[in-house]
Amino acid sequence: MGTACCVHLGKTGRLIAGIASALWQIAFVPTAFAIELWSSNVDDRYLSLDASMKWTSLLSYAPDDTAFYPERWSSASLWRMRLAIGAQPASWLTVKTAYEQRARAVSEGSGAAGGFGILVSENRAPYRISQIDESLVEIGSTFAYRHELDRVFVAAHLGRTEIIIGRQAIGWGRGVLFSAVDIFAPFSPLESDREWRRGIDAVRVGTPVTDLMSVEVVAAFGESRETSALVGRMRGYLGNVDGEMIFGKRREDYVYAATASLPVLDAELHGEVALFKTPGESPDCGVFGRDDLIAKTVIGGSYSFELGIELYLMAEYHHSGFGVRDIKDLETCLEEEALRERFVRGDTQILGRHAGVVQAVYGIGGVSPLNISWIFSPMDGSGIFVPTVSWIFSDNVTLVANAYLPYGAEPKDGKIRSEYGGTPTSGLLQISFYY
Repeated sequence: MGTACCVHLGKTGRLIAGIASALWQIAFVPTAFAIELWSSNVDDRYLSLDASMKWTSLLSYAPDDTAFYPERWSSASLWRMRLAIGAQPASWLTVKTAYEQRARAVSEGSGAAGGFGILVSENRAPYRISQIDESLVEIGSTFAYRHELDRVFVAAHLGRTEIIIGRQAIGWGRGVLFSAVDIFAPFSPLESDREWRRGIDAVRVGTPVTDLMSVEVVAAFGESRETSALVGRMRGYLGNVDGEMIFGKRREDYVYAATASLPVLDAELHGEVALFKTPGESPDCGVFGRDDLIAKTVIGGSYSFELGIELYLMAEYHHSGFGVRDIKDLETCLEEEALRERFVRGDTQILGRHAGVVQAVYGIGGVSPLNISWIFSPMDGSGIFVPTVSWIFSDNVTLVANAYLPYGAEPKDGKIRSEYGGTPTSGLLQISFYY
């Protein structure tokens, strides 16, 4: 291959063939994967295994810019197997783990295509003392086979208080596609393969204060004190309003945030606002006349009505002070290490400062729902349409087909000219098995 491998090429070839054979058998002989585990007939004790297998294939046609895309046509495939074991040795104690194996193959010359931003990211997960996410086989940039311990935690229910210790998933906020307060492990709005939020190493303590209010404290641990977090949240209800307040320190930032959602007639409205007091590395995006105070906001709403079959409509607007003012300056801005690190860990879900989304789902809750999402930048006039059709054959098998149809100014001579115009036109096919 002309590139470094983790093992000799002959062994690698045999290993890849064995992996492919095993994945094929798991994917297409699902009955061999169903496992019956133990449960008590006397009390709530149990031992369970949830298994899933996903195969995703992506074909892309990129803009004509060899600096980003050496080959205009490219393909990518991702295979993923996830085993989640849950146990309840006592009525007040729960233990859960989740282990993944995944393989990614991309075509030669795919460059910035190959599913980046659409398939699962291989970036290091934030807030982990140790990643426990290792490569087993790598062949240059075209093939990688990895495994990861994504969950391992103990949850104790002590009266009305719950304490969770270990690698766990934590997601906050009211946003559907965007979020201002999902500060631990946010999703990318275009990421199609990530079904499970990445686990972080944390201690989480939550308890109700009244029947309508609860408090929660999360200590999330990175590889050092500077990459850790200590954040509190109060959540409660006031009439029809469901709200929360968030405050604490995350890495080098102090966070102050609030969210709310409420019904208005037959619709739902939600909003999020967050202020981050930073070390002041972004002097051109502060608020209230302060260079060190960065704001993120989300406002949106949804509405469902009957049109033969139920139709669900949703719209959101997102502002991120961490984004770049002019997308054409992105390359220059990313030379700043602090901003580059923020993009990598997901402090902003978008490259610029403004984005919107409109989404419609027809037949939600049915066996073949249709979905179309329109994500756009109101600043540079670019966007991307994502039509999706799903076939839910049973509780165990789902088939999904997506298309990614971008528009806007395409990159030229290695320079980005719009936020979404440089996205390759792509088609994705995914089949999932659950047990």
